[in-house]
Amino acid sequence: MMELSTDAILGKVVNLSRRLDLGQGARLLDIGSGTGALISLMQVAHPGLATAACDYTDTLMTLPDQKVEVTDLNEMALPYEAEHFDLVTCTEVIEHLENYRHLVREVFRVTRPGGTAIFSTPNVLNLNSRIRFFLFGFWNLFGPLPIGRDESYSTVGHITPVSYFYLAHALAEAGFTVAGFEVDKLQRSAVPKLMLWWPFIGLFGWLARRREARKYQTINAGNRVLVETMNSWKMLLGRTIVVVAVREGKACGPLE
Repeated sequence: MMELSTDAILGKVVNLSRRLDLGQGARLLDIGSGTGALISLMQVAHPGLATAACDYTDTLMTLPDQKVEVTDLNEMALPYEAEHFDLVTCTEVIEHLENYRHLVREVFRVTRPGGTAIFSTPNVLNLNSRIRFFLFGFWNLFGPLPIGRDESYSTVGHITPVSYFYLAHALAEAGFTVAGFEVDKLQRSAVPKLMLWWPFIGLFGWLARRREARKYQTINAGNRVLVETMNSWKMLLGRTIVVVAVREGKACGPLE
């Protein structure tokens, strides 16, 4: 269900968590905990943090005192009571799931009012990925899948590309307020391409948005900001998106 996250992704999640009011005894749930790398970093950043871990297996965990609850994230409820955690993290997991919206709803259930959820997933909308899809039909980090194999630690395990819009939509539909997104790093190789393509992206993106709003009426006040974000420079250059959502509008500091 999960892929070992890179240091840049984990570092971004930890930096975003520092904007939250996580005092002594605050509760963290890390979904797709793997070896416990993120939990270890969070314990350093937030002394006194009470941590819980959940994954499809408990054999990967290397932290000696960290219990891992094993569950099927596609179908089963998270094995925790409602409104229990101050922060829920889910890094590089949803792209491995058949039913990521079920997990998003479960995350909302176990997040306390005033709590925060942080998700990350490969950014399929960066410019390099868009060009690959145009030429090959597959997003970056999402290639042709073999039949009859079960691999969890390579891009073969990436079965569900989720763009920022659809992740943000799932979070909002579950009841969260989406605070925005960050990226783990900018792709330098995409900068020259962006300089070349930006006039066309800006013009045809604007025309497409206007057509959607006027003819099909798919863009309204509720989703307009999300749609306009799709062609932002951060989206076009970022490798991985890290999305912050809050329950009942708790402020976590500006993401921009």
